[in-house]
Amino acid sequence: MSNPVPDSKTPVFAALAFVAVGLIIGLAFGITKGTILGGIVAAAGAIPACIGMWKGIQQQTQTTLAMSVGVLLLSLGVGGVLIILRVIDWVR
Repeated sequence: MSNPVPDSKTPVFAALAFVAVGLIIGLAFGITKGTILGGIVAAAGAIPACIGMWKGIQQQTQTTLAMSVGVLLLSLGVGGVLIILRVIDWVR
C-alpha cells in the first residue's frame, strides 16, 4: 500500500484549467459556432482528471476520486459540445 499522504487536488485544478482555456478559446471564436481547438483543449482535461482518479483510488480518498470524476465528465462534456457545435456550423 502507499504511504498515507494528503490527497493531491492538483490534477483536478489542472483539468479545470484545461476546461477554462478551452472555453476561452471557444468564446474567442464565437461560442455558438464552436471550435475544434477549444474542444480538444477542453477534452484534454480528461488526462489530468484520470490521473486524479488514479491518485484517489491509490490513496483511498473519496474526495479526490469524486472531484476527479466530476471534472472528467465536465471536461469531456465541454469538449464534446464545442466540437459538435463546430460540426453543426459546418453542415449549415
